[in-house]
Amino acid sequence: MKIAIIYNRDSKAVINLFGKPNREKYGMGTIDRIKKALEEGGHQVETFEGDKNIIFALEEFMPTVISGERPGLVFNLSYGIQGRARYTHIPGILEMLGIPYVGSGPETHAVALDKVLTKMVLLQKGLPTPKFAVLENPDFPLPLQEGLHYPLIVKPKDEAVSFGLKIVNDDRELREGVRTIYDMYRSPTLVEEYIEGREINVGLLGNSPVEPLPPVEIVFKEGERIYTYEDKKGISGRTLEKICPAPLDGKTAAKVQSLAIETFRALGCFDSARVDFRLDAQNNPYILEVNSMASLGPDGSYVFAAQQVGLDYPKLVNKLIEVASLRYFGPIATGDDTTPLLGDAKTAAFTHLTQHRDGIEEELKDWTNIASWTGDPVGLGTMMKMLEQRLEGLGLRLSGEFTNKRSAWTWETEAGLEGGTLLVAPVDVPHDGKGGYPIPYRRDPEWLYGEGIASSRAGITCVLQALGALDQTGCLQEKKLGVFLYTD
Repeated sequence: MKIAIIYNRDSKAVINLFGKPNREKYGMGTIDRIKKALEEGGHQVETFEGDKNIIFALEEFMPTVISGERPGLVFNLSYGIQGRARYTHIPGILEMLGIPYVGSGPETHAVALDKVLTKMVLLQKGLPTPKFAVLENPDFPLPLQEGLHYPLIVKPKDEAVSFGLKIVNDDRELREGVRTIYDMYRSPTLVEEYIEGREINVGLLGNSPVEPLPPVEIVFKEGERIYTYEDKKGISGRTLEKICPAPLDGKTAAKVQSLAIETFRALGCFDSARVDFRLDAQNNPYILEVNSMASLGPDGSYVFAAQQVGLDYPKLVNKLIEVASLRYFGPIATGDDTTPLLGDAKTAAFTHLTQHRDGIEEELKDWTNIASWTGDPVGLGTMMKMLEQRLEGLGLRLSGEFTNKRSAWTWETEAGLEGGTLLVAPVDVPHDGKGGYPIPYRRDPEWLYGEGIASSRAGITCVLQALGALDQTGCLQEKKLGVFLYTD
């Protein structure tokens, strides 16, 4: 399958740099590791920056499919370039283009990136989350609403990876925290009840059903018991420990996994996500937030939890392709043992052709760039010699009865021609005899151009590729089949 990995790292290719910049980036080491894992899984993979050029790049890499052909997938790692809903940009474009992709849709990312909207959904569904308030700017009136007591957590309303996260213990610290967030992010502040207790997260994988990974506990050996951006990037100066499975009693472990699944469904997530919890002193779980794009960094909690159930990095990456393919295309797309991909020779031949579309286009380009105008013996001789080599390489033999080697050549399979199918294609390209140069091959997303591409070269390519597909299935020579090539 063709898979395009889309990410955001260095490119600023937009019409205007305007609005809130993205601060999240995957390292190139992780991107390369994912690409290698997918290639090991037998996929054809390219990587692209998620900028304004992505539509053209995808048109080049995965063009419009033919009837019955399964399209490729995008492995979405894009956090966006700018804007408050930047997670939604690439999924929205992919939905417009009709390209399937791994991960949640734009509507889910929009809600998950907005922590206040997430909490409203959780409350509406009756799921436990800490009490909260929203402060639009630093000039809020005191005191806060009833029920919120220090210490509190402040964080930007619509940022990720713990940007701006801080514990505040009094009015002064609260105002300072809100001022910092407002100045840095121009964002309202989410003020949340601080739950003193254990930090747990649960990764999720799949759709129907969605399966919870073993819970992971983040153990704070020193400093404040919150998981900051600096901790996640390894620049905080302190050491944190991840334990998986988290040392929870069976009832608590089952509870957080069940709540994680309910949260996944409440937000409409697809394929993968991670839900972060706090457990209070009585082991009551509170949902802090939902990461709709769980990090695939090799040191992340999601990857760590997957390893505990036998999914090493290549297996996890290819599993994500599998669950997304299953969601879009059904069991036949996954190679499920109960639904074989190759049920008969017809299906096998079709599968071979659709999986080698790049090779078909390359062959069409090669034939188009060979000049064989009508009345040009040199060009026609070159063309026929190459065709003879191809057909003999497929095991076909020249039929003397229907061949004069001047204007007509006929090849047949071992089963012969009688009562069978004859494929016909012209070799020469009409020409007015006034000189000039052949039109070279070129393409744009919707059209192919080149000398004789419609009158000759496309037909020759289709004949050869069809024969090659039958040869790959092992049934070419048993077919009553012939190829008739002619010149005017």
